[in-house]
Amino acid sequence: MWSPARLVCALACWLSVGTAARAQNPAHPPAMGQARTYAITGGHWFNGTRFVRDTWYVVQGRFRHAPPARIDTTIELDGAFVVPPFGEAHNHNIDSTSRLAGLLTRYRQDGVFFVQNPSILPASRDALTGVVNVPASLDVTFALGGLTGPGGHPWLVAKRNLDRGAWTVAQTDGAFYWTVANRDELEAKMPQLLAQRPDFIKVFLLYADEYARRLADSSSIGWRGIDPALLPVLVTRAHAAGKRVVAHIETAADFRIAVQAGVDQIAHMPGFRGDERVRLPVPSRYLLTEADARLAMQRGTVVITTLGGAATLDPAGPDSSTRRALDVLHRENLRTLQRQRVRLAIGSDTYSDDSRDEVAYLRTLRVLSDTTLLRIWAMDTPRAIFPSRRLGRFVEGFEAHLLALDCNPLMRFDCTTSIRLRMKAGQLLTP
Repeated sequence: MWSPARLVCALACWLSVGTAARAQNPAHPPAMGQARTYAITGGHWFNGTRFVRDTWYVVQGRFRHAPPARIDTTIELDGAFVVPPFGEAHNHNIDSTSRLAGLLTRYRQDGVFFVQNPSILPASRDALTGVVNVPASLDVTFALGGLTGPGGHPWLVAKRNLDRGAWTVAQTDGAFYWTVANRDELEAKMPQLLAQRPDFIKVFLLYADEYARRLADSSSIGWRGIDPALLPVLVTRAHAAGKRVVAHIETAADFRIAVQAGVDQIAHMPGFRGDERVRLPVPSRYLLTEADARLAMQRGTVVITTLGGAATLDPAGPDSSTRRALDVLHRENLRTLQRQRVRLAIGSDTYSDDSRDEVAYLRTLRVLSDTTLLRIWAMDTPRAIFPSRRLGRFVEGFEAHLLALDCNPLMRFDCTTSIRLRMKAGQLLTP
Protein backbone atom coordinates (compact mmCIF):
# COMPACT_ATOMS: atom_id res chain seq x y z
CA MET A 1 0.00 0.00 0.00
CA TRP A 2 1.06 3.58 -0.51
CA SER A 3 2.15 4.32 3.06
CA PRO A 4 3.40 7.89 3.62
CA ALA A 5 6.99 6.63 3.76
CA ARG A 6 6.56 4.66 0.58
CA LEU A 7 5.04 7.65 -1.15
CA VAL A 8 8.05 9.77 -0.27
CA CYS A 9 10.46 7.06 -1.40
CA ALA A 10 8.68 6.32 -4.66
CA LEU A 11 8.35 9.95 -5.62
CA ALA A 12 11.90 10.78 -4.65
CA CYS A 13 13.11 7.94 -6.84
CA TRP A 14 11.87 9.84 -9.90
CA LEU A 15 14.88 12.12 -9.68
CA SER A 16 17.81 11.57 -12.05
CA VAL A 17 20.00 13.74 -14.20
CA GLY A 18 21.29 12.67 -17.60
CA THR A 19 23.19 14.04 -20.52
CA ALA A 20 21.48 16.04 -23.25
CA ALA A 21 20.86 13.94 -26.36
CA ARG A 22 17.76 13.45 -28.43
CA ALA A 23 15.67 10.35 -27.65
CA GLN A 24 14.18 8.18 -30.36
CA ASN A 25 10.60 8.83 -31.35
CA PRO A 26 8.59 5.99 -29.80
CA ALA A 27 5.48 6.84 -31.83
CA HIS A 28 7.05 4.69 -34.54
CA PRO A 29 8.53 1.19 -34.16
CA PRO A 30 12.31 1.10 -33.71
CA ALA A 31 14.26 0.97 -36.95
CA MET A 32 15.54 -2.50 -37.81
CA GLY A 33 18.63 -3.66 -39.58
CA GLN A 34 18.75 -6.76 -41.78
CA ALA A 35 15.81 -8.80 -40.49
CA ARG A 36 15.49 -12.57 -40.67
CA THR A 37 12.36 -14.17 -42.05
CA TYR A 38 10.67 -16.68 -39.76
CA ALA A 39 7.98 -19.31 -40.03
CA ILE A 40 6.39 -19.89 -36.62
CA THR A 41 4.49 -23.14 -36.51
CA GLY A 42 2.78 -25.40 -33.99
CA GLY A 43 1.49 -22.65 -31.72
CA HIS A 44 -1.88 -21.64 -30.26
CA TRP A 45 -2.35 -17.88 -30.77
CA PHE A 46 -4.45 -15.66 -28.51
CA ASN A 47 -7.12 -13.65 -30.37
CA GLY A 48 -8.53 -11.80 -27.37
CA THR A 49 -11.06 -14.43 -26.37
CA ARG A 50 -9.39 -17.81 -26.95
CA PHE A 51 -6.33 -19.56 -28.38
CA VAL A 52 -6.40 -20.71 -32.00
CA ARG A 53 -3.85 -23.06 -33.58
CA ASP A 54 -2.20 -21.29 -36.49
CA THR A 55 1.01 -20.59 -38.39
CA TRP A 56 2.38 -17.08 -38.81
CA TYR A 57 5.35 -15.70 -40.70
CA VAL A 58 7.57 -12.77 -39.78
CA VAL A 59 8.89 -10.68 -42.66
CA GLN A 60 10.77 -7.42 -42.06
CA GLY A 61 9.57 -7.36 -38.48
CA ARG A 62 5.88 -7.73 -39.38
CA PHE A 63 3.39 -10.59 -39.21
CA ARG A 64 2.32 -12.21 -42.46
CA HIS A 65 -0.19 -15.02 -42.88
CA ALA A 66 0.94 -16.14 -46.34
CA PRO A 67 4.32 -17.87 -46.63
CA PRO A 68 7.02 -15.63 -48.09
CA ALA A 69 9.30 -16.64 -50.95
CA ARG A 70 12.22 -17.12 -48.54
CA ILE A 71 12.21 -18.48 -44.99
CA ASP A 72 15.43 -18.18 -43.04
CA THR A 73 14.35 -20.03 -39.92
CA THR A 74 11.40 -22.17 -38.89
CA ILE A 75 10.45 -22.03 -35.21
CA GLU A 76 8.42 -25.04 -34.09
CA LEU A 77 6.48 -24.10 -30.95
CA ASP A 78 5.36 -27.65 -30.10
CA GLY A 79 1.96 -26.54 -28.81
CA ALA A 80 3.04 -23.38 -26.97
CA PHE A 81 0.49 -20.66 -26.26
CA VAL A 82 1.33 -17.35 -27.92
CA VAL A 83 0.34 -13.94 -26.55
CA PRO A 84 1.43 -10.40 -27.37
CA PRO A 85 4.01 -9.02 -24.91
CA PHE A 86 2.60 -7.20 -21.90
CA GLY A 87 2.34 -3.48 -21.17
CA GLU A 88 2.98 -1.23 -18.17
CA ALA A 89 1.02 2.01 -18.57
CA HIS A 90 2.22 3.84 -15.44
CA ASN A 91 5.74 3.48 -14.11
CA HIS A 92 8.49 6.00 -13.40
CA ASN A 93 11.31 3.50 -13.06
CA ILE A 94 12.51 3.62 -16.67
CA ASP A 95 14.95 6.37 -15.84
CA SER A 96 18.70 6.99 -16.13
CA THR A 97 19.65 5.57 -12.74
CA SER A 98 22.09 2.88 -11.64
CA ARG A 99 19.14 0.50 -11.25
CA LEU A 100 18.15 0.66 -14.90
CA ALA A 101 20.07 -2.35 -16.23
CA GLY A 102 18.54 -4.66 -13.65
CA LEU A 103 15.07 -3.27 -14.26
CA LEU A 104 15.36 -3.73 -18.02
CA THR A 105 16.34 -7.36 -17.44
CA ARG A 106 13.36 -7.86 -15.15
CA TYR A 107 10.95 -6.33 -17.67
CA ARG A 108 12.29 -8.64 -20.40
CA GLN A 109 12.09 -11.68 -18.15
CA ASP A 110 8.49 -10.85 -17.25
CA GLY A 111 7.57 -10.25 -20.90
CA VAL A 112 6.68 -6.58 -20.34
CA PHE A 113 8.01 -4.81 -23.44
CA PHE A 114 5.93 -1.61 -23.60
CA VAL A 115 6.04 1.08 -20.91
CA GLN A 116 4.59 4.53 -20.31
CA ASN A 117 6.52 6.84 -17.98
CA PRO A 118 4.35 9.81 -17.00
CA SER A 119 7.04 11.97 -15.33
CA ILE A 120 10.75 12.25 -16.02
CA LEU A 121 13.31 15.03 -16.17
CA PRO A 122 14.08 16.01 -19.78
CA ALA A 123 17.82 15.38 -19.35
CA SER A 124 17.13 11.92 -17.94
CA ARG A 125 14.84 11.09 -20.86
CA ASP A 126 17.54 12.20 -23.27
CA ALA A 127 20.17 10.08 -21.51
CA LEU A 128 18.14 6.97 -22.43
CA THR A 129 18.82 7.43 -26.14
CA GLY A 130 19.97 4.10 -27.55
CA VAL A 131 19.00 2.29 -24.34
CA VAL A 132 15.23 2.11 -24.92
CA ASN A 133 13.13 2.43 -28.08
CA VAL A 134 15.53 0.15 -29.91
CA PRO A 135 14.60 -3.33 -31.19
CA ALA A 136 16.31 -5.36 -28.46
CA SER A 137 15.05 -3.23 -25.55
CA LEU A 138 11.79 -1.83 -24.18
CA ASP A 139 9.70 0.67 -26.08
CA VAL A 140 8.83 3.58 -23.80
CA THR A 141 6.83 6.79 -24.06
CA PHE A 142 7.63 9.73 -21.80
CA ALA A 143 5.82 12.72 -20.45
CA LEU A 144 8.21 15.27 -19.01
CA GLY A 145 7.19 17.76 -16.33
CA GLY A 146 3.48 17.74 -15.55
CA LEU A 147 1.31 20.85 -15.35
CA THR A 148 0.13 21.77 -11.87
CA GLY A 149 -1.03 24.76 -9.83
CA PRO A 150 0.85 26.84 -7.24
CA GLY A 151 2.04 24.55 -4.45
CA GLY A 152 0.58 21.59 -6.32
CA HIS A 153 1.82 18.04 -6.58
CA PRO A 154 4.72 17.28 -7.13
CA TRP A 155 6.08 20.51 -5.60
CA LEU A 156 6.95 18.80 -2.29
CA VAL A 157 9.01 16.16 -4.10
CA ALA A 158 11.08 18.85 -5.79
CA LYS A 159 11.49 20.78 -2.53
CA ARG A 160 12.83 17.73 -0.71
CA ASN A 161 15.37 17.13 -3.44
CA LEU A 162 16.42 20.78 -3.38
CA ASP A 163 16.74 20.78 0.40
CA ARG A 164 19.03 17.77 0.41
CA GLY A 165 21.16 19.13 -2.43
CA ALA A 166 20.20 16.49 -4.97
CA TRP A 167 18.68 18.98 -7.41
CA THR A 168 19.22 22.49 -8.60
CA VAL A 169 16.46 25.04 -9.05
CA ALA A 170 16.68 24.46 -12.81
CA GLN A 171 15.41 20.91 -12.30
CA THR A 172 12.21 21.98 -10.56
CA ASP A 173 9.71 24.38 -12.16
CA GLY A 174 10.13 24.17 -15.92
CA ALA A 175 11.62 20.67 -15.82
CA PHE A 176 10.10 18.28 -13.23
CA TYR A 177 6.84 20.22 -13.19
CA TRP A 178 5.30 23.38 -14.65
CA THR A 179 3.36 25.73 -12.38
CA VAL A 180 0.45 27.56 -14.03
CA ALA A 181 -1.79 29.80 -11.95
CA ASN A 182 -3.96 31.25 -14.71
CA ARG A 183 -4.66 31.10 -18.42
CA ASP A 184 -1.95 33.63 -19.32
CA GLU A 185 0.67 31.45 -17.64
CA LEU A 186 -0.69 28.35 -19.35
CA GLU A 187 -0.56 30.02 -22.77
CA ALA A 188 3.00 31.19 -22.09
CA LYS A 189 4.37 27.91 -20.69
CA MET A 190 2.66 25.37 -22.93
CA PRO A 191 4.91 26.18 -25.94
CA GLN A 192 7.96 25.87 -23.69
CA LEU A 193 6.86 22.44 -22.50
CA LEU A 194 6.12 21.33 -26.06
CA ALA A 195 9.60 22.50 -27.12
CA GLN A 196 11.03 19.81 -24.81
CA ARG A 197 9.37 17.17 -27.06
CA PRO A 198 7.29 15.14 -24.60
CA ASP A 199 5.48 12.16 -26.09
CA PHE A 200 2.34 13.18 -24.18
CA ILE A 201 1.27 15.80 -21.64
CA LYS A 202 0.79 15.06 -17.95
CA VAL A 203 -1.54 17.18 -15.81
CA PHE A 204 -2.23 16.96 -12.08
CA LEU A 205 -5.77 17.10 -10.69
CA LEU A 206 -5.98 16.58 -6.94
CA TYR A 207 -9.26 17.25 -5.14
CA ALA A 208 -10.07 19.66 -7.95
CA ASP A 209 -13.60 20.36 -6.70
CA GLU A 210 -11.91 21.92 -3.65
CA TYR A 211 -9.35 23.89 -5.64
CA ALA A 212 -10.08 27.36 -4.24
CA ARG A 213 -10.15 26.19 -0.63
CA ARG A 214 -6.98 24.14 -0.95
CA LEU A 215 -5.17 26.95 -2.74
CA ALA A 216 -5.70 29.15 0.32
CA ASP A 217 -4.74 26.42 2.78
CA SER A 218 -1.00 25.99 3.40
CA SER A 219 -1.59 22.53 4.85
CA SER A 220 -2.78 21.41 1.41
CA ILE A 221 0.55 22.09 -0.32
CA GLY A 222 1.41 19.01 -2.35
CA TRP A 223 -2.20 17.79 -2.18
CA ARG A 224 -3.67 20.02 -4.85
CA GLY A 225 -3.13 20.43 -8.56
CA ILE A 226 -4.05 22.64 -11.46
CA ASP A 227 -7.08 24.94 -11.53
CA PRO A 228 -9.73 22.72 -13.16
CA ALA A 229 -11.02 25.73 -15.13
CA LEU A 230 -7.78 25.62 -17.12
CA LEU A 231 -8.07 21.97 -18.09
CA PRO A 232 -10.25 22.36 -21.23
CA VAL A 233 -7.83 24.97 -22.61
CA LEU A 234 -4.86 22.75 -21.81
CA VAL A 235 -6.44 19.78 -23.58
CA THR A 236 -7.25 21.90 -26.63
CA ARG A 237 -3.67 23.20 -26.87
CA ALA A 238 -2.17 19.74 -26.41
CA HIS A 239 -4.41 18.12 -28.99
CA ALA A 240 -3.66 20.90 -31.46
CA ALA A 241 0.02 20.01 -31.04
CA GLY A 242 -0.70 16.31 -31.60
CA LYS A 243 -0.16 15.33 -27.96
CA ARG A 244 -2.31 13.11 -25.78
CA VAL A 245 -3.21 14.30 -22.28
CA VAL A 246 -2.89 12.00 -19.25
CA ALA A 247 -4.45 13.23 -15.99
CA HIS A 248 -3.33 12.28 -12.50
CA ILE A 249 -6.47 12.12 -10.37
CA GLU A 250 -7.39 11.26 -6.78
CA THR A 251 -11.19 11.41 -6.46
CA ALA A 252 -14.33 10.63 -8.41
CA ALA A 253 -14.80 14.39 -8.87
CA ASP A 254 -11.33 14.62 -10.42
CA PHE A 255 -12.27 11.76 -12.74
CA ARG A 256 -15.44 13.57 -13.81
CA ILE A 257 -13.64 16.87 -14.44
CA ALA A 258 -10.91 15.16 -16.45
CA VAL A 259 -13.30 13.19 -18.65
CA GLN A 260 -15.52 16.21 -19.27
CA ALA A 261 -12.45 18.22 -20.31
CA GLY A 262 -11.52 15.57 -22.89
CA VAL A 263 -8.31 14.06 -21.51
CA ASP A 264 -7.16 10.91 -23.27
CA GLN A 265 -6.17 8.86 -20.25
CA ILE A 266 -6.78 8.79 -16.52
CA ALA A 267 -3.49 7.91 -14.81
CA HIS A 268 -5.09 6.34 -11.70
CA MET A 269 -8.39 4.96 -10.56
CA PRO A 270 -10.07 7.06 -7.85
CA GLY A 271 -8.97 6.19 -4.33
CA PHE A 272 -5.92 4.27 -5.53
CA ARG A 273 -4.02 5.39 -2.39
CA GLY A 274 -6.78 6.69 -0.14
CA ASP A 275 -6.58 10.21 1.24
CA GLU A 276 -3.65 12.39 2.38
CA ARG A 277 -3.14 10.04 5.34
CA VAL A 278 -3.38 6.96 3.14
CA ARG A 279 -6.68 6.02 4.72
CA LEU A 280 -10.23 5.77 3.37
CA PRO A 281 -12.54 7.45 5.90
CA VAL A 282 -15.05 8.61 3.26
CA PRO A 283 -15.11 6.00 0.46
CA SER A 284 -18.01 7.74 -1.31
CA ARG A 285 -15.80 10.58 -2.55
CA TYR A 286 -13.84 8.01 -4.57
CA LEU A 287 -16.80 6.04 -5.91
CA LEU A 288 -17.40 6.33 -9.65
CA THR A 289 -20.90 6.94 -10.98
CA GLU A 290 -22.45 5.13 -13.91
CA ALA A 291 -22.88 8.46 -15.71
CA ASP A 292 -19.21 9.38 -15.41
CA ALA A 293 -18.10 5.93 -16.54
CA ARG A 294 -20.53 6.08 -19.47
CA LEU A 295 -19.09 9.40 -20.59
CA ALA A 296 -15.57 7.95 -20.37
CA MET A 297 -16.66 5.08 -22.61
CA GLN A 298 -18.30 7.43 -25.10
CA ARG A 299 -15.18 9.57 -25.31
CA GLY A 300 -12.78 6.65 -25.53
CA THR A 301 -10.99 7.63 -22.34
CA VAL A 302 -8.49 5.02 -21.15
CA VAL A 303 -8.39 4.39 -17.39
CA ILE A 304 -5.12 3.08 -15.93
CA THR A 305 -5.54 0.91 -12.84
CA THR A 306 -2.63 1.51 -10.34
CA LEU A 307 -4.51 -0.34 -7.58
CA GLY A 308 -1.91 -2.92 -6.54
CA GLY A 309 -0.49 -0.84 -3.70
CA ALA A 310 -3.38 -2.11 -1.60
CA ALA A 311 -1.84 -5.58 -1.72
CA THR A 312 0.95 -4.47 0.62
CA LEU A 313 -1.59 -4.10 3.45
CA ASP A 314 -1.99 -7.29 5.44
CA PRO A 315 -5.72 -8.21 5.51
CA ALA A 316 -5.15 -9.55 9.02
CA GLY A 317 -2.74 -6.86 10.21
CA PRO A 318 -3.08 -3.41 11.80
CA ASP A 319 -4.22 -1.87 8.50
CA SER A 320 -6.78 -4.59 7.82
CA SER A 321 -9.77 -2.24 7.90
CA THR A 322 -8.16 0.05 5.32
CA ARG A 323 -7.29 -2.95 3.16
CA ARG A 324 -10.86 -4.22 3.27
CA ALA A 325 -12.25 -0.76 2.48
CA LEU A 326 -9.86 -0.35 -0.47
CA ASP A 327 -10.72 -3.80 -1.82
CA VAL A 328 -14.44 -3.00 -1.66
CA LEU A 329 -13.95 0.37 -3.37
CA HIS A 330 -11.73 -1.04 -6.10
CA ARG A 331 -14.18 -3.89 -6.80
CA GLU A 332 -17.09 -1.50 -7.12
CA ASN A 333 -15.24 0.92 -9.37
CA LEU A 334 -13.99 -1.89 -11.60
CA ARG A 335 -17.53 -3.25 -11.89
CA THR A 336 -18.82 0.19 -12.86
CA LEU A 337 -16.14 0.60 -15.51
CA GLN A 338 -16.80 -2.90 -16.81
CA ARG A 339 -20.56 -2.38 -17.01
CA GLN A 340 -20.00 0.76 -19.07
CA ARG A 341 -17.31 -0.92 -21.24
CA VAL A 342 -14.66 1.68 -20.40
CA ARG A 343 -11.24 1.00 -21.86
CA LEU A 344 -8.77 -0.13 -19.19
CA ALA A 345 -4.97 -0.33 -19.17
CA ILE A 346 -2.70 -2.02 -16.65
CA GLY A 347 -0.35 0.28 -14.77
CA SER A 348 1.31 -0.22 -11.39
CA ASP A 349 3.02 3.08 -10.41
CA THR A 350 5.39 0.87 -8.41
CA TYR A 351 8.95 2.05 -8.72
CA SER A 352 10.59 -1.27 -7.83
CA ASP A 353 8.59 -3.51 -10.15
CA ASP A 354 6.70 -3.84 -13.41
CA SER A 355 3.01 -4.51 -14.02
CA ARG A 356 3.01 -8.19 -13.04
CA ASP A 357 2.12 -7.60 -9.37
CA GLU A 358 -0.60 -5.17 -10.40
CA VAL A 359 -2.23 -7.94 -12.42
CA ALA A 360 -1.87 -10.32 -9.48
CA TYR A 361 -3.76 -7.91 -7.20
CA LEU A 362 -6.48 -7.31 -9.78
CA ARG A 363 -7.04 -11.06 -9.94
CA THR A 364 -7.67 -11.15 -6.18
CA LEU A 365 -10.60 -8.74 -6.64
CA ARG A 366 -12.39 -11.33 -8.83
CA VAL A 367 -14.07 -8.73 -11.03
CA LEU A 368 -12.20 -9.26 -14.29
CA SER A 369 -11.99 -12.75 -15.76
CA ASP A 370 -8.59 -14.17 -16.62
CA THR A 371 -9.44 -13.83 -20.30
CA THR A 372 -10.29 -10.16 -19.82
CA LEU A 373 -7.17 -9.50 -17.76
CA LEU A 374 -4.95 -11.18 -20.32
CA ARG A 375 -6.53 -9.15 -23.12
CA ILE A 376 -6.11 -5.88 -21.23
CA TRP A 377 -2.51 -6.62 -20.24
CA ALA A 378 -1.25 -8.03 -23.55
CA MET A 379 -3.43 -6.25 -26.12
CA ASP A 380 -5.14 -3.14 -24.80
CA THR A 381 -2.33 -1.75 -22.65
CA PRO A 382 0.38 -1.70 -25.35
CA ARG A 383 -2.09 -0.08 -27.74
CA ALA A 384 -2.97 2.54 -25.11
CA ILE A 385 0.71 3.37 -24.77
CA PHE A 386 1.29 3.47 -28.54
CA PRO A 387 -2.08 4.32 -30.09
CA SER A 388 -0.65 5.12 -33.52
CA ARG A 389 1.25 1.86 -33.89
CA ARG A 390 -0.02 -1.48 -35.21
CA LEU A 391 0.74 -3.80 -32.32
CA GLY A 392 -0.90 -5.88 -29.62
CA ARG A 393 -2.64 -8.18 -32.10
CA PHE A 394 -1.74 -11.07 -34.36
CA VAL A 395 -2.97 -9.42 -37.53
CA GLU A 396 -1.56 -9.16 -41.04
CA GLY A 397 0.99 -6.35 -41.22
CA PHE A 398 1.17 -5.75 -37.45
CA GLU A 399 4.52 -5.47 -35.68
CA ALA A 400 5.95 -8.89 -34.84
CA HIS A 401 6.11 -9.04 -31.04
CA LEU A 402 5.22 -12.22 -29.15
CA LEU A 403 5.67 -14.36 -26.07
CA ALA A 404 5.38 -18.16 -26.33
CA LEU A 405 4.14 -19.70 -23.06
CA ASP A 406 4.60 -23.32 -21.97
CA CYS A 407 0.96 -23.70 -20.91
CA ASN A 408 -2.46 -22.14 -21.32
CA PRO A 409 -2.90 -19.01 -19.13
CA LEU A 410 -6.67 -19.20 -19.51
CA MET A 411 -6.54 -22.51 -17.68
CA ARG A 412 -3.84 -21.49 -15.20
CA PHE A 413 -2.95 -17.80 -15.14
CA ASP A 414 0.52 -18.32 -13.70
CA CYS A 415 1.43 -19.76 -17.08
CA THR A 416 2.13 -16.12 -17.96
CA THR A 417 5.38 -16.55 -16.00
CA SER A 418 6.46 -19.60 -17.99
CA ILE A 419 7.83 -17.87 -21.09
CA ARG A 420 9.56 -20.15 -23.55
CA LEU A 421 10.36 -17.65 -26.29
CA ARG A 422 10.38 -13.86 -26.65
CA MET A 423 10.29 -11.93 -29.90
CA LYS A 424 10.30 -8.16 -30.32
CA ALA A 425 10.18 -6.38 -33.66
CA GLY A 426 10.95 -9.63 -35.42
CA GLN A 427 14.04 -10.34 -33.32
CA LEU A 428 14.43 -13.14 -30.80
CA LEU A 429 15.36 -11.86 -27.35
CA THR A 430 17.22 -13.50 -24.49
CA PRO A 431 15.68 -12.95 -21.01
